[in-house]
Amino acid sequence: MHPTHEQQRVHAAILTLSDTRTQETDKGGQTIQALLNDAQFDIVAYKILKDDAPALTAQLAAWCNDSSINTIILTGGTGFTKRDVTYDVVSQLLDKEMSGFGELFRMLSYDDIGPKAMFSRAIAGAVKGTAIYALPGSTNAVTLGMTKLIVPTVQHFLGELKRQ
Repeated sequence: MHPTHEQQRVHAAILTLSDTRTQETDKGGQTIQALLNDAQFDIVAYKILKDDAPALTAQLAAWCNDSSINTIILTGGTGFTKRDVTYDVVSQLLDKEMSGFGELFRMLSYDDIGPKAMFSRAIAGAVKGTAIYALPGSTNAVTLGMTKLIVPTVQHFLGELKRQ
């Protein structure tokens, strides 16, 4: 690991994709906030959007162009229903995909939920130097992704994105 990477400040935006959640009932978004706070990372923005591809595309574009945000964490919309658009939108926007993120997420999920883990379309990568992670909507999935994959490595990822 590059020593300077551990010093990267995380300035995160949290986005929950749901047709039914409110800020009071958004357990996934609340879990992300709590884990970011525990890691002493900054939360710059938090929003809930309906499962709508154009709205999601516009929100991600706005946040990727916001210099106060270097990390975006999404929860919800990664499944296979007609309304699940997160994977499709994020995968189209990424400049580079972090293939290992989805692979490791599903491997770790398998230990908890068995073969249904293959239905997760968790994805991560970068857009214009911004780290983007998309997790399923369940609190267990958010906790797993945040504690095992995102929190331990996001500073390294940001450092890599800044390298020439």
